[in-house]
Amino acid sequence: MSAIFGSGAFTYRAVENWAKWPADWSLGDVAAVGVDRHDRVYAFHRGEHPIVVFDRDGNCLRTWGEGVFSRPHGMHIAADDTIYLTDDGDHTVRRCTLDGKVLLTIGIPGEPASFMSGEPFRRCTHTALSPQGDIYVSDGYGNARIHKYTSDGKRIQSWGEPGSGPGQFNLPHNISCDADGWVYVADREN
Repeated sequence: MSAIFGSGAFTYRAVENWAKWPADWSLGDVAAVGVDRHDRVYAFHRGEHPIVVFDRDGNCLRTWGEGVFSRPHGMHIAADDTIYLTDDGDHTVRRCTLDGKVLLTIGIPGEPASFMSGEPFRRCTHTALSPQGDIYVSDGYGNARIHKYTSDGKRIQSWGEPGSGPGQFNLPHNISCDADGWVYVADREN
């Protein structure tokens, strides 16, 4: 019998061995998971095949991202059927089609900003979109900042500094926007 979690409208059943990985693959740490509007599940993991796409029954449909991603960390699937993938090892955010074509790269691959410089990126962690299409990036492992970009990747502003007071971050690790445009930052260490 599988375990049941949650309650009421938020009750879930764990399905063991749901993902049907090819036997000769090694599974790396799964850093992020997302679901598109067709119920396909995208696993962004630290293995040979960075993006693995499954159908709702756990059958592996395809992979992509081989040779592109250094250390997967965050994922955001947008309403326009694109996916934002945050790579903290490569210091980039890439916007891709759901079949893997890179449409936009924010950051310079392999070139981190100086430690705690406030400049993008030093091991960025996650990406979120506002209802207006602005891109927000949490830049946490070597920078205590949030960066805001236009939909075409031009930086609008950055804020935050190291610390535990108002307007300060220790390790901004995740970020989200609600329907009203409010930005929520999960600071893993504060």
